[in-house]
Amino acid sequence: MNTILTTTDFSPASLNAVNYAADLAVATDSNLMIVHILQLPTVYGEVPVAAVTIDEQIASAEAGIKNLEKQVSQRTQGKLKIHTDVNAVGSVVPEIENYCRSVDPSFVVMGSRDGNAVERMLLGSTVTTAIRNLSWPLIVVPPKATFRKLESIGFACDLKDVEETAPFEEIRTLVTLFKAKLHIIHVNAEGDRNYPPGIIREAGVAQEMFEKLHPVYHFLNNVDIDKGLSEYAEKNSLDLLIVIPKKHGFIDKIFHKSHAKQLVIHTHVPVLSVHE
Repeated sequence: MNTILTTTDFSPASLNAVNYAADLAVATDSNLMIVHILQLPTVYGEVPVAAVTIDEQIASAEAGIKNLEKQVSQRTQGKLKIHTDVNAVGSVVPEIENYCRSVDPSFVVMGSRDGNAVERMLLGSTVTTAIRNLSWPLIVVPPKATFRKLESIGFACDLKDVEETAPFEEIRTLVTLFKAKLHIIHVNAEGDRNYPPGIIREAGVAQEMFEKLHPVYHFLNNVDIDKGLSEYAEKNSLDLLIVIPKKHGFIDKIFHKSHAKQLVIHTHVPVLSVHE
């Protein structure tokens, strides 16, 4: 059976993500694993770390996660097999990666914090690091998002090296499982409506690759990529937006902002990050 892995620091945003992960696990007939990773302080020189404080923190976290397990079980009416764990480490994301290697989850689910959708993904250092480095598919859940059947799924595609980089299997699994409508979205930030031959060629590759999923294609012209995605997501009520964070600097193109602009996605739209 598949597993959904979610992390919590017991903040409201992370608890909301746990609920999202639980509902996703029920919908996909998966097990749920909830982990709390206690980040140990960095010690310099001969300054000792108070063992009693660490022990108390671990004990408190273990009590908290057991209580959370009970709450999630009640909320899902006992439909889930839930595993929990508490670990104290120096770095959070490498430990998440270790958990992933152990349980091989279908998805990792993490909560983002307040701010616009882009800032929520990037301003939290743990989530930022996870987006950039975690090898497993990562769903970032906005603070007010709740799980709902994935009827409309968007895939933000820059139409470069599609065959080598598009997460076809993940997309096919979700579209097939939820019988979802797939939106493939390309935002042309150059402001030129005349697409170069390379883009046209890669669009043909995408059409052939995703043909059996019957997607709808939208080619948007907007010098502001996040605004283009935001407007499309809002207009079409997307339930999930899929991005490839390392692909050709896509994350940097969207997230390198000196101030908050338009939302990349609707407030209630989670983002699925899948590495190429």
